[in-house]
Amino acid sequence: MHGQEEIFSDFFESMFGGSPGAGRSRQAKFRGEDYNAELHLDLTDAFKTHKQTLTVNGKNIRISIPAGIENGQTIKIQDMAERVQMAGPNGDLYITFSIANHPGIKRLGNNLYTNVDLDLYTAVLGGEITIDTLMVK
Repeated sequence: MHGQEEIFSDFFESMFGGSPGAGRSRQAKFRGEDYNAELHLDLTDAFKTHKQTLTVNGKNIRISIPAGIENGQTIKIQDMAERVQMAGPNGDLYITFSIANHPGIKRLGNNLYTNVDLDLYTAVLGGEITIDTLMVK
């Protein structure tokens, strides 16, 4: 019977680090729950790098939003979510970006598209026209 005790002892040691009796005095450290958030931006906001302050669980968090952030892209901010107990690490905050198209301008990847009215003579012979673009504040 002594051989089976050693097998169980090795099992507990590999799972919990130490002998079966030694793990009882230590408190288990549980990781906090992760939070998921969605941040809505205009296309002009995604055009340039800027900082924005968010409030998560009563705590203000200032993040830098990189220029060219994609619609549906998710960034991870470590240790900014819930904490289960004082000894355990915080959960992570995942922010998914929702980028709205600008009126008259559509974004596909890193390219911007717009429709313009162009008369036949300018299209065939060349010339100049004025179009609306994004204005960066």
